[in-house]
Amino acid sequence: MTALPLILIACSAENATGQNSAAAADKPFKTSVIADFDSPWAMTFLPDGRALVTEKAGEMILFDPRNGTKIPIAGIPAVDSAGQGALMDVVLSPTFARDKAVYFSFSEERDGVKGVALAKGAFNQASDGTTKLDGVTVLFRASPYVDGNGHYSGRIAFSPDGQYLFFTNGERQKFDPAQDPKATLGKVLRLNLDGTPAANNPLAAKGFHPAIWSYGHRNLLGIAFDKDGRLWEQEMGPKGGDEVNLIKPSLNYGWPKASNGSHYDGRDIPDHKAGDGFEAPKVWWNPVISPGGLLYYAGDMFPQWKNSLFIGGLSSQSLVRVKLDGEKAEKADQWDMGARIREVEQGPDGALWLLEDGKEGSQGRMLKLTPAAS
Repeated sequence: MTALPLILIACSAENATGQNSAAAADKPFKTSVIADFDSPWAMTFLPDGRALVTEKAGEMILFDPRNGTKIPIAGIPAVDSAGQGALMDVVLSPTFARDKAVYFSFSEERDGVKGVALAKGAFNQASDGTTKLDGVTVLFRASPYVDGNGHYSGRIAFSPDGQYLFFTNGERQKFDPAQDPKATLGKVLRLNLDGTPAANNPLAAKGFHPAIWSYGHRNLLGIAFDKDGRLWEQEMGPKGGDEVNLIKPSLNYGWPKASNGSHYDGRDIPDHKAGDGFEAPKVWWNPVISPGGLLYYAGDMFPQWKNSLFIGGLSSQSLVRVKLDGEKAEKADQWDMGARIREVEQGPDGALWLLEDGKEGSQGRMLKLTPAAS
């Protein structure tokens, strides 16, 4: 597809118009199959209702849900997609209306080691349909780059005031870097929009890497701000102990010294407990749900779900809802989706959009959820 950038690849008319629908009796929503992808990782909507979709193998696609057309986007750097590597998150700049800036993350290999990078480019579509990101620049790279193909994380969220970018760096299955003050691995980072560490990050004066906002994390695959500006994060635990955390500056979330799960070889990890010096999760799961994307829902289509977090479940093949109440969170719903869910997004009309990740029997479909009664 990348060799033929002018070809418009259409889904079937049935899928493109959302008519291939199903509503299970035990689900309060109707599921419409909108498109098929290979192994999609993330999506975001443009102001005109089209979407940018990233594929694990390294391709970004401009997709129009109204007619099913797909246009490959040129200008994406080389992606190392081995293991958990991918072209990862994609988010529009807070100033997209003015500068057309698109931020995205990806895993790469440099000098024999690997890491996650944050990049930016300007969306540009020519009159003949050819689409590219102009002036793509890598703004930030995790440090250090290490061997292995896991726990890149790479999720992006902008602060509500549009001044800062929060970026997750997984601990790359190396455990100890999550507690290393000099490494960005296993951390939530706060950056300026140009990728430089934000001034006055709370741990810099203590000798930490100047970008670090919080630490002691494992594999952070979702971050989202709620209506009051609180930052929520979800991460995969080991054998048990998947977490939803309320992220606050300078706090240590414990990994690998504390977890409500255990090591895969059965070795115990001390559970979170009061007074241990670590910030405990607000919600946790054992057995795991294997959380993928995270969405804070603020739409009108499902008013009963406002002020909820939605999580895509990978191994659990589910959509999970967590109800928020200030700084409190509690489990609410978990629906069986019959496929690994990598991403959850809110559409312009308030519908919920899901991406299957295309692995282990999952087709890689884009799904749209609307109220069952509609």
